[in-house]
Amino acid sequence: MRSEGSQVHFGLLVVTGVSWLYLLYMAWGMANMDQPAAQFFMPAMVHWGAMDLALVFAMWAIMMAAMMLPSAAPMVRIFARSAEAQADHSSGALTSAFVGGYLAVWSTFSAVVTLAQWGLLELRLVTPMMESASNSLSGALLIGAGAYQFTGFKNACLNKCRTPLGFLMSEWRPGVHGAFIMGLRHGVYCTGCCAMLMLLLFVLGVMNLLWILALTLIVLAEKLLPAESLWPSQVLGIGLTVWGGCVLLNL
Repeated sequence: MRSEGSQVHFGLLVVTGVSWLYLLYMAWGMANMDQPAAQFFMPAMVHWGAMDLALVFAMWAIMMAAMMLPSAAPMVRIFARSAEAQADHSSGALTSAFVGGYLAVWSTFSAVVTLAQWGLLELRLVTPMMESASNSLSGALLIGAGAYQFTGFKNACLNKCRTPLGFLMSEWRPGVHGAFIMGLRHGVYCTGCCAMLMLLLFVLGVMNLLWILALTLIVLAEKLLPAESLWPSQVLGIGLTVWGGCVLLNL
């Protein structure tokens, strides 16, 4: 029989895997809009209603789970081990609450980005295929994300994500409610260091799988580096800023 820790890890793997399968389906659907099976979870091309907003929100929320859970796995793993010491609650319940709090923050981010995408679509700055239709928008997002890599706030949030044990020692709260709050706080730090990178999905396409995978690997690499390693993030910042300048200048 699996231990509770193994069950938590297995559950995390299942959620991540199912989320990526959903992304594969959505990417296939975007490329095969004429197929009936491709239209089931697809929003309208223009003039979204409530159902379209719900579908786009679900898309963003599941995509954030697929992209962010791999980089959160070290924190979840250490939390699960620490939670085993709480005799009044199972570590599975505590870890599930922690992950639930973490995903709640990214779901809130997804709701905000869904509304932003709706507005950009109505302004014709984003195409119905969910990619930027404006060099100005693309350039601004790239330069903004590049500049953000150099901010103290980005570095402070990233440091929290890179040091799971330090985060748990300073943020520990008992019980299921405490675990949920800790997940929320970790989610806030994670959003603080990664939100600008997630906005870059608008540049090359929200459903561009290669772009999604590239951003996932970038986020994972940033979080796995030692806390004192700032230069990779700064190199990325320079690259994004130069790329954004080239886009704005049509180079």
